Amino acid sequence: MPNEINNFLDYLLNERGYQQNTTLRNYQIDLTSFYDFVKSHKINYQNLTKDNIRSYLKYLDDLHYQKSTISRHLSTLRSFYSYLVATGKIKKNIFLTISLPKKDKKLPDILQYQEIEELLAVCNLEDPLDFRNRLIIELLYDTGCRVSELINIKVKDLDLTNKEIKVLGKGNKERIVYFGEYACELLNPYLSTVRAQLMKNKYSEYLFLNHLGNKLTDRGVRLIIDKLITRASVKHKISPHSLRHTFATHLLNEGADLKTVQELLGHSSLNTTQIYTHVSNERLRNVYLATHPRSKK
Repeated sequence: MPNEINNFLDYLLNERGYQQNTTLRNYQIDLTSFYDFVKSHKINYQNLTKDNIRSYLKYLDDLHYQKSTISRHLSTLRSFYSYLVATGKIKKNIFLTISLPKKDKKLPDILQYQEIEELLAVCNLEDPLDFRNRLIIELLYDTGCRVSELINIKVKDLDLTNKEIKVLGKGNKERIVYFGEYACELLNPYLSTVRAQLMKNKYSEYLFLNHLGNKLTDRGVRLIIDKLITRASVKHKISPHSLRHTFATHLLNEGADLKTVQELLGHSSLNTTQIYTHVSNERLRNVYLATHPRSKK
């Protein structure tokens, strides 16, 4: 089997164009681990059974590997056994019948309301770029929209009277998001004065512009937030998506129902939105302890 592994790695390097980097090293690590396992258990790697594979997965689990790492091992073995089929070493790839383990749901990073205020407070409203930056933070938190949706907002998509914005989400699905008084107070002067300063005598239909007067990019928003974090006293790493997570969590904490939050976020499935209920469970616990007559003596 070591020869087959070396031949497979050579194939990835020379035929598939893989580089001598982490990906190729991971292939080597995964395959070496599998080889050591089948050798020590006297398993014929050319005639595996599902019980053999289950034993190997349990072996990885006993090593306390994360599900993502176990999935990587399985993906490596799927590729390797497809190579063995293609080179005539075996007749069928049994790993194609094995499902990858479900990934653990990672709870989203969220900010406390005080941290939102700190990010807003470090923006100098006398500076056009900082004025824009404050509006970006305000709208990301107010609307819960994705950064890709934010940078594609056009001026014509705004309805200041009803405090609504039409955004284009995943799968080109349009939805309406809402903003409050604080954002409205920023939008009026931004549209009447600040945006014209940023345009540099150019024309753009987009709401947010960079220092050159061009449409702001996804990466640009991320850099803006990174700089604001260093100026504020926010201690943990956040991203534009953290503000979307915060929007959803704060709504649920204040009593919004899950279906409403789903529609505001533009999730096609309620299952996607349900991760936020884990974040909000502490609120439910506190409500129970404060209100149920049998929760305490």
